[in-house]
Amino acid sequence: MVRLEAEHGHVSSSDVRLYKYFIPLPFLFHSFFLWCVADFHVHFIRERKEENKKKDRMPPKIAIIGAGPCGLTLAVLLERASIPYTIFERDASPEAVTTGGSLDIHPETGQRALREAGLFEGFQKVARYEDTVISISDKDGERVFSAGQGRDAPEIDRRELRALLLGGLPEGRVRWGFGLVGAVRGEDGGVVLKFANGEEEGGWDLVVGADGAWSKVRGLVTKVTPRYSGKSFLESRITTTNPLHKTLAAKLGPGLHIAVGGGQLVITQRQGNGEYRTYLGLQIEESFFKNAIAEDQPDKLRATMLDFYADWADFYKDLIRNATNFRAWPLYTLMPEEVGWEAVGDVTLAGDAAHLAITNGEGVNMAMADALALAEKIKEYYAGGDLARAVKEYEADMFPRGSATVKDGWDMSGPMFSDGPGTFLEFMASVGAGGSPPPE
Repeated sequence: MVRLEAEHGHVSSSDVRLYKYFIPLPFLFHSFFLWCVADFHVHFIRERKEENKKKDRMPPKIAIIGAGPCGLTLAVLLERASIPYTIFERDASPEAVTTGGSLDIHPETGQRALREAGLFEGFQKVARYEDTVISISDKDGERVFSAGQGRDAPEIDRRELRALLLGGLPEGRVRWGFGLVGAVRGEDGGVVLKFANGEEEGGWDLVVGADGAWSKVRGLVTKVTPRYSGKSFLESRITTTNPLHKTLAAKLGPGLHIAVGGGQLVITQRQGNGEYRTYLGLQIEESFFKNAIAEDQPDKLRATMLDFYADWADFYKDLIRNATNFRAWPLYTLMPEEVGWEAVGDVTLAGDAAHLAITNGEGVNMAMADALALAEKIKEYYAGGDLARAVKEYEADMFPRGSATVKDGWDMSGPMFSDGPGTFLEFMASVGAGGSPPPE
């Protein structure tokens, strides 16, 4: 008090009380400043750590097995979303497509996928709208039904569809000549892919099996395997230089022609290059083309087929006599109840690998629809790294669709391989396929 009076003169009691509280303020300001600095430092360090984690975190690795319509559609959709992936394909090059003819692409499935992939305009330039025509005859060659004019399901050859889809990818995205021979779990529990060329690749966050009927990926999610349907096709060609081509073009013209009789089929379809592919449908043992007769014995093969079609019209016999480039196509399928499994998280299937069906006109469209559905789920959960959730939700949507298309294949195969076109026409009417009888 004496010091205060000496320095400041008289000080009242209220001043002393005020001064008593004023003394710590510098220390409070100093402490507050230090706290602010410390808090800023803590937040700065935390943010830097999070940034470093993001930089250090590798993007999920996605492998797509198969560069068919399904695998390539998925790849284009991921490419457009800037999501990295690797495609492995057994073919040595893009030009190596030798099997599979013309494909009709439907509005709500295949066409929708192409729109989302930014490729629909390119598709329209090469699609064959004039080849949507379908005609049905009996084994005597009498036409009993025609449909398809104006149908929104234009045709495209498989080779052209592959080229279109590859056009949506940067060069080098597909690893050609990588035929998968096995997919197993490694010591760390991750998927290891084993290829015919001796290479192995692991470390995948997601493996998509788009590798068709005999998928090597399927075994990682289910134990089911395709079964023989009891029916087979023998594919052949009538090229543009074939002596029969002119007659065939005049009689059948564009589109698809189906002849039904005696539990057998003859399907003839015009291709993009003008040639015709013919499919002889037979109900035979699974081993018939392996043990009874080989594809590389064309003369013997023609003679055997002529025996099968002995009571058919000469026009169909001429198709057999002039056919070349034979290929056996046994029809395998899953059962409707076999489409489904417990979600694995880092593996899934799409297209025929998931729901192989007896051919029913929906295969490629279902495959491209699968690719679109899976891509949408991957995009939804990719940023958070939750690909397992993406797979689970995709499969929940895909299973009922896949099971339905397998059932459709079974339902359609009976009427197609019937004694005459009447049963097949009744089936088409039951599923709403429009058409009209041919002109008199």
